[in-house]
Amino acid sequence: MSETQRLDKWLWFARFLKSRSLATTLAASGKLRLNGQLISKAHQQVKEGDMLTFPLGPHIRVIKVLAPGSRRGPAPEAQTLYEDLSPPLPREKRPEEVQGGQPPLREPGSGRPTKRERRAIDQLMGEEDED
Repeated sequence: MSETQRLDKWLWFARFLKSRSLATTLAASGKLRLNGQLISKAHQQVKEGDMLTFPLGPHIRVIKVLAPGSRRGPAPEAQTLYEDLSPPLPREKRPEEVQGGQPPLREPGSGRPTKRERRAIDQLMGEEDED
């Protein structure tokens, strides 16, 4: 007979959520499925071989339970408790990341003036530095 464990406790041990109360809230939200059945109670028991499906951030996670947890240990230890059947997709790169970390380009004269443009405007208006 395989060991069982509370669903909220297992989610916390496996480091899917930062606190057990967040795990309880997810289980009670009615958005978590255990072996295809909607779960609305955090005390539902999970065992080896169970399949969990739940939203986490922008992704839907499909997880196979490999073992019950005994403690909330480091991440490598937590990853031995489950098999991720749907790894999260890599996040899309924003335009500034594609350009090598440089800020996005803007049309000259649009938006706030740069420091150089501000100094040119001040010089044009006849204002002198107070330094």
